[in-house]
Amino acid sequence: MHFSIPDTQDFRNENSGTSFTGFNIHINGTFHCCLRYKQLHSLHEQLKRSLPTLVLPSFPPKKFFPLTPSQLEERRASLERYVQLVGQDPVLSKSELLRTFLLNAQQESSYTESKETALDVYLMNGFRIVVNAYTTECSTKVLEKACDNIDLPRDYAYYFALFLMRKENDGSVTLTRKLMDFEAPYITQKILRDCKIVIRKNYWDPCYDLELMRDSIALNLLFIQTLSDVERGWILTTKEARDQLTKLQTHGNKKEFLEVARNLPTYGVIQFQRAIMDYPEEGTQASIAIGNKELTTRTVMGKKVQEAKFKVTRMRCWRVTTIHNDLSGDGVSNRHKWELSFEYLMSKNCLKWITVGSEQAMLMSVCLQSMVDELLNQKSGADMNNMQIHRTNYTPLSYIRRDGSSGRISESSSSDTISSLNDMDMTHTRRVVEPSSMRRKIREKISTTVFFRSGRESVHNEAFEGIGDDDL
Repeated sequence: MHFSIPDTQDFRNENSGTSFTGFNIHINGTFHCCLRYKQLHSLHEQLKRSLPTLVLPSFPPKKFFPLTPSQLEERRASLERYVQLVGQDPVLSKSELLRTFLLNAQQESSYTESKETALDVYLMNGFRIVVNAYTTECSTKVLEKACDNIDLPRDYAYYFALFLMRKENDGSVTLTRKLMDFEAPYITQKILRDCKIVIRKNYWDPCYDLELMRDSIALNLLFIQTLSDVERGWILTTKEARDQLTKLQTHGNKKEFLEVARNLPTYGVIQFQRAIMDYPEEGTQASIAIGNKELTTRTVMGKKVQEAKFKVTRMRCWRVTTIHNDLSGDGVSNRHKWELSFEYLMSKNCLKWITVGSEQAMLMSVCLQSMVDELLNQKSGADMNNMQIHRTNYTPLSYIRRDGSSGRISESSSSDTISSLNDMDMTHTRRVVEPSSMRRKIREKISTTVFFRSGRESVHNEAFEGIGDDDL
């Protein structure tokens, strides 16, 4: 997970007349919640108690007097550093306590009441699945209910995931991002109104297809996604292959259709919008694709199409940089440009940084990380089901609201969230805070919000360690 805190909000408690600062938490490039210092401090203390053998990052110290503007900026940067380290720790980032905290923080920040609702989830062919879920229910539970509605066996559900997909003005569609387990699809979609929730595969290696093709429902899901990707041009085909696929589709030979499609070079690849990169030269426009254990770029050089493949195992590390610009005087409009940079082993003893500028750079980084995780899991002998997060020995979360009230959440369930705890005073929850400025600290600046792991300002690729002379 990539955390950043690009800016803050000012709040005022109408009952006490006091004011305080909320820190806007962005996860994987998208606003997730707004939290006070004491809420994050409470999380830190609970993580220490629930994981006593783990050394946590140091938490920014308390201050006994009101903060000056420079001290507030220092606190913002320190908290950002702290949450980035937490997000990149393999144990902390998978903690059930952290997941539940983030889910409830999203609920509080969006002022969403926990109640039952009908949520639309789509297959890639546009087929709509109506899911009866709670507004605060996490992505995994919504996925499970959607799969139950189409009779997909639960053992196969985790081969899939929920994604956000947006339709562009030209009629094309863009995969925006994968929905994480610590967020509620209802809330996220309410904020991003132009996106649909769709079901897609949650793995990279086509070998997992063979297991799914043994079940008729899972086979149908694979067929629907593959056919959709072919029709949209995400899977590139020759005329001969396209004719063969059309014939198999007409006769309803889904398994044979998949066998042909799986042999195409771009099968299982995610296609991204055109980007600007500095390879082979500065300002090069390129089409980007990620899959098959590599990042592929296609550039038009005159009348020729030049293709370059960058193997994920030869990326020593990568980072994401965001550039924030305040475009309007009211501080509401904000445009940001993302840049993905990776250090690549071009040849023996020759490492080179390559930068890709794209609004989808964060999704590219998430894809690279999930691909590396899958490679490492395969190396350790784990199968797809073992790769899922199995939550045991759940530690109850004591969640503190921004107004200072708190409640104990005994388990991470759809109905046991902060808005449904009967023993908490809810009379002033909606009135306690009013943002005096949604973007108080946005200004024209360049803010490097990068991944951190073990103090490094980038993601260090552990799959790179296994590279040998034969790979060069």
